[in-house]
Amino acid sequence: MEGERRVLVIGGTDSPLSSASVFEFSIASHPHLLKIDPSALSKLSLSPPSGHKFQLFLPDFLTPEEARASILVLLSKHLRGGSGSGSGSGCFSSSSASQIADILNNNTQTLTLDLDDDIHISKACWTDITSIGISTLLDYTASSLTKVADAVAALSCEALKADTCSVFNLFMDSGDVLYDKDRAAVASDLKVLLNGSKLHSDLQFDQVNKIPIIHGHLRSLCKSINTSTRIELNSIPLVTGGVSEYLVTLFSPLAFALQDLGESSFLRAEALMKNNLFPCLVDIFNDNCPDLEELRDSIMHFVVLKMDKRYTESLHEIYVLSEFVSKILCWEAAVSFISLEGNELIKSQNDIDGGNSKSGKKDKRKKIMGKGTSVLIQFIKDRLLYNITSKITGSDDSDLIKKVAYSFLSLLNLKDPDFKHLRQKMKEVVDSNEKRRLPKIPKGTRDFANEHMAAREKTSTTIVNVFKRHGAMGLETPSFELRETLTEKYGEDSKLMYHLDDQGGELLTLRYDLTVPFARYVAMNGLTKYKAYQIGRVDRRDNPSKVRLREFYQGDFNISGDESIEADFEVVKVLIEVLDEIDIGDYMIKMNHRKLLDGMLEICGVPNQKLRTICSSIDKLDKQSFEEIKKEMIEEKGLDAETVEKIGAYVVVLKGDPLKFLSQLKNEGSEFLKNDSANEALKDLEKLFEYLEKRKCIEKVVFDLSLARGLDYYTGVIFEAVLKEGPTDGCSIAGGGRFDNLIGMFGTKHVAAVGVGIGIDRILTIMEQLPKHDNQEIRGVETEILVSVLGDDKSLAIELVDMCWAAKLKADYIVNKRLTKHFDIAKQFRIPWMVIVGQHEIDKGIVTITNKQANVSKQVVMCDFVEELITLINTTILL
Repeated sequence: MEGERRVLVIGGTDSPLSSASVFEFSIASHPHLLKIDPSALSKLSLSPPSGHKFQLFLPDFLTPEEARASILVLLSKHLRGGSGSGSGSGCFSSSSASQIADILNNNTQTLTLDLDDDIHISKACWTDITSIGISTLLDYTASSLTKVADAVAALSCEALKADTCSVFNLFMDSGDVLYDKDRAAVASDLKVLLNGSKLHSDLQFDQVNKIPIIHGHLRSLCKSINTSTRIELNSIPLVTGGVSEYLVTLFSPLAFALQDLGESSFLRAEALMKNNLFPCLVDIFNDNCPDLEELRDSIMHFVVLKMDKRYTESLHEIYVLSEFVSKILCWEAAVSFISLEGNELIKSQNDIDGGNSKSGKKDKRKKIMGKGTSVLIQFIKDRLLYNITSKITGSDDSDLIKKVAYSFLSLLNLKDPDFKHLRQKMKEVVDSNEKRRLPKIPKGTRDFANEHMAAREKTSTTIVNVFKRHGAMGLETPSFELRETLTEKYGEDSKLMYHLDDQGGELLTLRYDLTVPFARYVAMNGLTKYKAYQIGRVDRRDNPSKVRLREFYQGDFNISGDESIEADFEVVKVLIEVLDEIDIGDYMIKMNHRKLLDGMLEICGVPNQKLRTICSSIDKLDKQSFEEIKKEMIEEKGLDAETVEKIGAYVVVLKGDPLKFLSQLKNEGSEFLKNDSANEALKDLEKLFEYLEKRKCIEKVVFDLSLARGLDYYTGVIFEAVLKEGPTDGCSIAGGGRFDNLIGMFGTKHVAAVGVGIGIDRILTIMEQLPKHDNQEIRGVETEILVSVLGDDKSLAIELVDMCWAAKLKADYIVNKRLTKHFDIAKQFRIPWMVIVGQHEIDKGIVTITNKQANVSKQVVMCDFVEELITLINTTILL
């Protein structure tokens, strides 16, 4: 018998206890042999018993496994010196330690310890030890439930035929740094289990949608609980008087998380019962599954015990609650399994009996489940069904269903050896699928394909057409530059650049924007007057979000060699034309002047050497409150509070109608008129606003003294386009300004310049979130004609589609025996014209040209069909 028992060694410095080892030792169905590390035993007193007895009482509310766990913790603490000092307890002798080990090895069910030792253990010490014992079991239980809960939920999703693809994708890593990793991990594991399933539909279930939230929260709690429990279990010395209270505080969130898990599981099982084909299962479920009232009673009891500071009982009540939840998961698994496999079980049983089933409808359609859930279903069958069917031969269908349902109470019982096999199988399924798990893209990036790619091309074409209308020439610069080209151009934003390793003796950096490469090109080629546009990808090591990517396309329009305010007006006018033609919605262009901002900061008393860094702080006011910016300017950038308050009086208030605030700033006696920098800026803005007003563009502009455009190279007018309303209101979609000194920084003559950068990918991301209209839908392909050959003659399909290609028509082909498949493809990709060729057409040497939208259907000679098709395309008016 002893050879079959696993050995648990305690007391050694290199053999700390774990929650799993304590749980398995404490459960009678997991036989262990306890041995004390000889080095620990040798440190204990060898003196013979004094004749005195020491009696230790365990609380009578403990379960047998809680009692055994507490005694095991007591022995471990003493062996490791955990209660020798600072605990108010004496030390065990080697005789007492061996006596406790014998009690545990003999599986003696006792709540009283009679030891042959003259020692004393304080009540506080014993309370803490008991609390640690219960917490250890609870830690293992909760961790185990998280592992099987996902598998059970996956089976429910299959049985409910729920929409899981769209729901679980919402919780996956979206690129947002604030996304919940545990929710994403749950969603990812469920997708692995359900991968390949054909049972899903568009049905929405609230308790399916909540799975990543509830299971993810439980995972998160289990991680922190496991770490803290391991520390309390193995720490020395044991400091008494506060451990129990701390453990209750630690495990309190777990109690409510377990309640959520149990309620969610119960409601999914209940939803499955509504369409259940086996009435006997409903009765069994209602009679045996813990219900929501029991869960809530347990939680309320826990809350009362905690408020009364009965900490050990509080932890015990959470353990009771965990057992309720475990049983509910068992019943959810049973109901799901029977819903999926009940008819098949009955059919198999009838084959054994040689009879016919009288209940349960035969489902002739093959159920295609996920790759992971299929493996789990087969594991359950292999584990349970042989014993079930062999014991009830000749019984009716209800007996089989009952037997299956009750068998799950064994399979998902944490105290049963079968549960460990289920956990291991679950791990194997997920791990094996990890190798086939779909790859991920880095945070802050996204793939563009089909309709998204078509939308980008359409948007880019619109932007380029506006640029060309204003006489700009195309330019393309490398996606990376020499590091020296980009450094000292972006101020505090320089930390967001991606630097590359040494490449053949050169230090390189991915371009942060298109403005500096434009300036480098102008300087390198000795250009002065130059108007150019560039569409290109830029990279920023930024904190990503749904609209803030790390890699994105920009469209830039720049004018060099023109110092006049007319050039600034043209650039702003280009931006307005682009946004109007894209039709992104209601927007505004916030406008300021860098010299006006510098003048304001000088008026407030900001030293010259801090102008740029304070500008960077002010530029964050569209994302943070002034109180947050105020703290940054005082604590991090060293401004005094009085100066910051003066800045706030300007940047918080001076926003709105450009003509109104320009007039206000130019009032007689204004401090801005006394400052040379600010006065020069006011003259520029006055002329610019005059141009915008004459061209009826001024209503798009808002003056905003808080706009700073944090990049160091701006010298004059600065502006930024933002959405005024919608799901991303306030989101910047374009920005620019004058950068007269940037080109000269490359060691050449001074060349003035002004430009604008438009965030193409940001615009597309925003447009995806706007309400869609039929007339705004974009096709992922431009295919006009689908050559549809019924049958398997690919050579004929190639011959016909090649005739279309030769005529410069956009065509594709499909070869399939089912006509509905052809129409489905045409509908999916919105291909208007179909050239259908079946056996009837082949026999007669014709094709059938059809357009459902235009109500056209015409048969023409096969050799002439292209000419007729072109005529129909050019003359047909779509309905």
